[in-house]
Amino acid sequence: MFGGIGTGELLVIFFVILLVFGAKKLPELAQGLGKGIREFRRASSEIQQELDVTKPVEAKPKSTVSAEQPAEDKGGKAE
Repeated sequence: MFGGIGTGELLVIFFVILLVFGAKKLPELAQGLGKGIREFRRASSEIQQELDVTKPVEAKPKSTVSAEQPAEDKGGKAE
């Protein structure tokens, strides 16, 4: 189910949490956990959008070698 944790294990974990925090406190904890997860998702989404917007566009480097021109024949040979 959740990375190898079965239904029985989840029930035991839920029961232990219920014993530790009590039935009255459990809804408050779940609400706080939900708000925390929601805030984390919102913040990570904002950071991702900001990184996408400010990512510099990579320009192709200009070539330092100029276009090769045919060499002139200085040997005096006529064709």
